[in-house]
Amino acid sequence: MRVIEIENGSGPAESLRIAERPAPAAGPGQVVIQVRAAGVNRPDLLQRMGGYPQPPGAPDVLGLEVAGDIIGVGEGVTRWTVGDRVCALLGGGGYAEQAVVDARHVLPIPQGLDHVQAAVLPETVFTVFANVFEAGGLEAGQTLLIHGATSGIGVTAIQMAKAAGARVIATSRGADKTAAAKALGADVSLDAKADDLAAAIAEAGGADVILDMVGRDYAELNLNALKAGGRWVVIASLTGSRVEIDLMRIMLKRLVLTGSTLRSRAADEKARLTATVEATVWPWVASGAVRPPVHSTFPLERAADAHRALEAGDHIGKIVLIA
Repeated sequence: MRVIEIENGSGPAESLRIAERPAPAAGPGQVVIQVRAAGVNRPDLLQRMGGYPQPPGAPDVLGLEVAGDIIGVGEGVTRWTVGDRVCALLGGGGYAEQAVVDARHVLPIPQGLDHVQAAVLPETVFTVFANVFEAGGLEAGQTLLIHGATSGIGVTAIQMAKAAGARVIATSRGADKTAAAKALGADVSLDAKADDLAAAIAEAGGADVILDMVGRDYAELNLNALKAGGRWVVIASLTGSRVEIDLMRIMLKRLVLTGSTLRSRAADEKARLTATVEATVWPWVASGAVRPPVHSTFPLERAADAHRALEAGDHIGKIVLIA
């Protein structure tokens, strides 16, 4: 099968190259998916540059989410059969024509979605659900503040929060992105390049939960934006991860600061999360309430171009590889 390898193990986008490897076989509890589409995510960029190594036992090939058709079923797998249309969360290996995955981390493609639309769901939906709804405890009637609202994670978070009955304040950079966040359902959409974010968020009433992908540069903004009892959830730190915080402010407002990564979680925990996402979020997807936009697609052999597009930061929604 064809896969994308990283020349010398790490490097710039140009280091991604097409290669041939043996096709995988399904072990006990696993399935093999003929990959039709694979989502491109920021952790892929970090791994390509040597900053986010795969967990023990995971393939060194990039790619954390795919959609396709099952072509192999391992011993002990009862739910899935050859020919099923599925999408899946992977520990790695998505930038390939075939991928092997724990059968418990696989979900059916909802009716009406094609492989490209389905490929953008697992990594983003799982990340949003685990961080915004489980760690952040977002409930109907509360307000979610999303920084980086037109990223793949951001557009998904807007739609999931609205589907759950929450209010959304979105920040993004530039008029086009601000308009896009508003069109996706944000109640208040702010331009980080033009608006006074602190004043505008305060005028909007502040936030119960913040989904933060910015990090250091928004630390003071976030502390001020949170209501009493608010939750600040960090899933990336694009401007830096080292921040000085006055703990007394955390105490006086009874705030919770939390964060996580998805890839390093144990297989059993990912299986639990898969089942919960299917029960809670998949009905929203099936109804059309959650349908993250696809910004662009690239054939597998143009993975370097896909990475450059993600690095440029002009996208609204997800970037996808077609295998």
